[in-house]
Amino acid sequence: MQQIQCDGCGQLIPGYDIVNYGSIERGYRKLCSSCFNTEVAKLGDLAGFEHLHFEPVVMTDIAGDVHEFHFRTRLMGTSVALEAFELLDEHPSGYRFQALGDPEGDVMALLGRLIEKMRRALSIKHLEDGELGLQIADHQTVRGVVEWDDASDGRVPLLLIDGREITWDEFGRMLMSFEGWQFKLEMHDISEEL
Repeated sequence: MQQIQCDGCGQLIPGYDIVNYGSIERGYRKLCSSCFNTEVAKLGDLAGFEHLHFEPVVMTDIAGDVHEFHFRTRLMGTSVALEAFELLDEHPSGYRFQALGDPEGDVMALLGRLIEKMRRALSIKHLEDGELGLQIADHQTVRGVVEWDDASDGRVPLLLIDGREITWDEFGRMLMSFEGWQFKLEMHDISEEL
């Protein structure tokens, strides 16, 4: 796993947990989440903010597949974001979740809300393998996350559905089984409950 030295504390940190912090005028520093949160807390006069580190959690989805989730806490001034994500080739990939809370609130309660959100999401499969390959499940609802697709230079999205990377072409093929149907597309922030 690629390790980067934090310019704040000097520790070697996984690359996914580093923030480039600064400005063009003053330059940028590579900070771990803890050092970044300390800087933001100082700027926001949040002396009581405590950065908590959470160990990875293993959860099983409805199909029996095991998923290991890593956590990252980011102080964003007026809110704190707690993120859970899987790692693939040392990078966040697969299922991703986020919960927002008050920076002066109980981060453990926020973790509890996030874990419940993860359990609900893992209890539903939106895609299933059928005779024609991967298809939209019988309940005809698909939830996922829109990502950047390097293979298309960002011209079309890469979708994360059921923790799987689905190309725009693959998703289009799945939609063709609904030719002539109407649809409703709603967009929501990753921290919102669906």
